Amino acid sequence: MSFPLQEPVQKTLDQLVASGAERGLQVAAYHRGHLVVDAWAGLASGGAGDKVTAETLFPVFSTSKGIAATAAHLLVERREISCDATIAKVWPEFAANGKGAITLRHALSHTAGIPLMPAGLGFEELCDWEKMCAAIAGLAPVSPAGARTDYHAMTFGWIVGEIVRRIDGRAFGRFVQDEICRPLKLKSLFVGLPDAEIGRVATVEETRKNSPAADDSGSQPVPAWIGRLDEMMNRPDVRRACLPSSNGIMNARAIAAHYAALLPGGCEGVRLLREETVAAAAEIHSPSAPAWGLGYQLGGTAAFYPASPAAFGHGGYGGSTGVADRERDLAIGITRNRFDENESVSRIVREIRAGLK
Repeated sequence: MSFPLQEPVQKTLDQLVASGAERGLQVAAYHRGHLVVDAWAGLASGGAGDKVTAETLFPVFSTSKGIAATAAHLLVERREISCDATIAKVWPEFAANGKGAITLRHALSHTAGIPLMPAGLGFEELCDWEKMCAAIAGLAPVSPAGARTDYHAMTFGWIVGEIVRRIDGRAFGRFVQDEICRPLKLKSLFVGLPDAEIGRVATVEETRKNSPAADDSGSQPVPAWIGRLDEMMNRPDVRRACLPSSNGIMNARAIAAHYAALLPGGCEGVRLLREETVAAAAEIHSPSAPAWGLGYQLGGTAAFYPASPAAFGHGGYGGSTGVADRERDLAIGITRNRFDENESVSRIVREIRAGLK
């Protein structure tokens, strides 16, 4: 295939791998609804022959949250729930311990007041949807609903995912396959990896110092017992589980296609949400952190896609990202498997934007 931006982006990826800045990565971009970049380079794991291809799958951590947000907005658009409906309306057990006033809007904007994970868990519970939802429902909030923004690093996934399940009836991962992947003909986006796809997944590695916190005596947004996040996402049980906040496994093309389908021209003509739904979701909805919309990070901030206030999407630990730039009708997906502090992602984004001038 040949796209106008393909050659310069591919050259950049090859240089990043050759320099040692990256082990393996993919970049995809849709402009005005059509694929203009589909590039990859490097190794999927430590094996010299295990090269990244277009179909390699990467763990993308919190980039998954953008997919979960879109799932929720699909139900809002269909009027099966409103953003201002209480979660307890569809999930009565969630009202326990003073959570009856928390709404879907609070959950999507990280203002629900329950950012801390339940105590006394391990990987067995983490991978059990029913046990985790019961534990989340039993939590007490640390702040009143809507009072402040606290990033719900892990709890976001079960809260939003169980709302979807309670309304629709399908398991969250099934809903994503039916309502997001099927219309876009995506074969490389999963929240809960099927056994048949395990051989496609890249191994992630952390090159920075990332020791688990020594104190695991209390509740935390990401519990210390989880340990290194790269090691967590290399576990087969975690890859198979459904953690909509943090264990999505996908390729860059699927991420970019998802965000292209949220822009006016859609992805090859396919739209997931109406423009008015997207516009409402991409407004500032958090009182103390203008970087947050309804489930999406917002552009124009230092934290996410600073180049454009008209952009929205979600990034993930280690540098994976998905973004929809409404100013340029541009959607970008980036995956990588070596986690360290470098400028690779911002360099790639700048190059794509510059190439569209």
